Amino acid sequence: MNSEIGARTERLRKVFGPLVAVDGLDLEVGRGEVFGLLGPNGSGKTTTIRMLTGLLRPTAGSATVVGIDVVREPEQVRRRIGYMSQRFGLYEDMTTAENLRFYGGVYGLVGAERSRRIEEQLVRFHLAQRARQLAATLSGGWKQRLALACATMHRPDLVFLDEPTAGVDPASRRLFWQLIKEHAALGMTVIVTTHYMDEAERCDRLAFLSRGHLIGVGTPGEITARFKQRTIEDVFIALQAKDEVAV
Repeated sequence: MNSEIGARTERLRKVFGPLVAVDGLDLEVGRGEVFGLLGPNGSGKTTTIRMLTGLLRPTAGSATVVGIDVVREPEQVRRRIGYMSQRFGLYEDMTTAENLRFYGGVYGLVGAERSRRIEEQLVRFHLAQRARQLAATLSGGWKQRLALACATMHRPDLVFLDEPTAGVDPASRRLFWQLIKEHAALGMTVIVTTHYMDEAERCDRLAFLSRGHLIGVGTPGEITARFKQRTIEDVFIALQAKDEVAV
């Protein structure tokens, strides 16, 4: 097991009937890296994440997450990862602290250890003053902050964030990304999908997907240079237009 590798895919492929959702994907994500998966709708981002989390079996190829084979040992993978999306399942009739307690139990934390982690998360995510507030009454930004706190209760080695800030105001998104960067600095690997190009610029490296194929990987600067565009947003717009023409 290479402790410096967060996730790796080799010739990863997923087919749904006549649709090739992901085709021959080769990726390597380093430990502690904030890695963005970008591309227009239908490019294969979510399918890739579902395979890496062990929720979807690849048609061909291989993938490991924190050194664990996602096909052979999907349950082991799930114990070592966190997952969050814009539809993360917070229980709105529970308070902030109760949600943390519930998800701590889901991830196998019990007793004094769970109580200690709850207190740690309340402090780390600046949620202490909202510990007794019902999740239903939190704003979108605070809900996303709580969702990330829940998804990282068990200190996962890698966390998947699938469109985590969709519909959240810009100020809340900036604060959310500060928290992501803080966790990455502690060694947690982050794989994120987003349609916000200002967020993409915050990633250490990016992979652009188009119609199931990897068409570019590198730092934001390397990507813009490769596609001869001024910004990541320009790259995204160009790829989106190309995909629309190809349909």
